[in-house]
Amino acid sequence: MPGSASSAVDKALDLLEAIADSDRPQRLSELAARVGMHRATAHRILADLAVRGWVLRAGDHYLPGPAQLRLSDNAARTSLSALCRPVMSALCAETDLMVNLQVLEADGTRVIEVVQPERLLMIAHLRDHVLTLDRFAGPLALVAALDDEARTPYLRAARGRDGLRAELDEVAASGFALERGRHQQLVASLSRAVLSGRGDPVCALALVGLEPDFAEGRLPVLRDALARATDELAGVIGLRVGQPS
Repeated sequence: MPGSASSAVDKALDLLEAIADSDRPQRLSELAARVGMHRATAHRILADLAVRGWVLRAGDHYLPGPAQLRLSDNAARTSLSALCRPVMSALCAETDLMVNLQVLEADGTRVIEVVQPERLLMIAHLRDHVLTLDRFAGPLALVAALDDEARTPYLRAARGRDGLRAELDEVAASGFALERGRHQQLVASLSRAVLSGRGDPVCALALVGLEPDFAEGRLPVLRDALARATDELAGVIGLRVGQPS
């Protein structure tokens, strides 16, 4: 890796290549040393790359972002989705529900991985789709972790904004988002976010199934299973899971 990149493009590409070629999430200090770059410079460039979706920051580690995953098979093998897949598969087996993994984008959340049981193959898995706040549990769980100002673009993109601010406050307090029939009649979902040490939303797991799967009597069991899975996921990527204050 060259240590004297001559342009901002060279420096950004050096960092992207270092992240894609790594077999584990990298710390800022590791990346800066690997490409021969000042730590502050690397931090500034990585922040810009994260805004564009080329890298994903998980606590003090960096992973390939959704934009990079769409272009690189190698990055996909070491991505957040690859790290999360075993946890997702176990949760799917435990609950017999679809499990999807979502990350925030500019005005919604993108589904980057799905594990789907055979009995629910009739439900669209929406992998690589961007989901809006007014129709799904995953966006609710992630956006609820943002402050009021940061929530604004997601509220603006939502079609039915009435009551969403209050709903986000409820989700922030409980740690769980539940939706029934907003996107597709008879389909429901339950989601919980994983937060960085600073409280920033990193990703969310969502359970998706038919409305009867989310009967009131079963919700405590599903919440417990989802809480255990997100706790485990936080450990896998070196974070803590978001808890209500």
